[in-house]
Amino acid sequence: MFKAVGLKSFHQACDYVWRLPYGRTSEPYQFKTVLSESRGTCSSKHALLKLLADENGVEVELVVGFYPMKESNTPGVGVVLDKYGYKFIPEAHCYLNFRGSRVDLTRFGSEAVEEINDFFIEVPVRPQKLAKVKPEMHRQFLVEKYGEGQVASVWQIREECIAALST
Repeated sequence: MFKAVGLKSFHQACDYVWRLPYGRTSEPYQFKTVLSESRGTCSSKHALLKLLADENGVEVELVVGFYPMKESNTPGVGVVLDKYGYKFIPEAHCYLNFRGSRVDLTRFGSEAVEEINDFFIEVPVRPQKLAKVKPEMHRQFLVEKYGEGQVASVWQIREECIAALST
C-alpha cells in the first residue's frame, strides 16, 4: 500500500504518515485504514509503521506510554480540561522507539509548548495485541489514579479532549 502511493523507503513512509491529519479511522485497529482514509491516531499510525518496519527488517518498538495530557503538550485539550477543573488527564499514547529514542509521528505541525516526554509508565507492545492491551492498560491506570467510581466520568472528559484534537 505504501508503494501504491509512491513511497520507496521506510523513512518516506514515516514522513508521509506523520503528515496525515490526526483523526480516528472507521476501523481503528485495522491499521491499513490510515492509508485508505488518509488520517490516523497515535495508535493506528505507529502500529502501521511498526508492521511496515517488521516487513522490512527495521528494528523499532511500538510503545504504549501514559503521560499527563494537558494543553502545553497536547494543544486543543485545555479548554475541555478547564471546563472540568482538571490540570491534566493521564492519556495512553503510542509511539515508536528507535535505538533508545522516542519517535512520535502523531501530529504534524503541532504547536505544543512542550513535547510529550514525561511518562508515568512505558510498555512495548506488538501491533497485533494493541486492540486488547491498550484499553485494558488505560482503564487500569485510571482506576489506580482516580478509583473505580470516577473512571466513567474521567473517560468521558478524555473523549471530549480527543474530539477537540480532531477539529
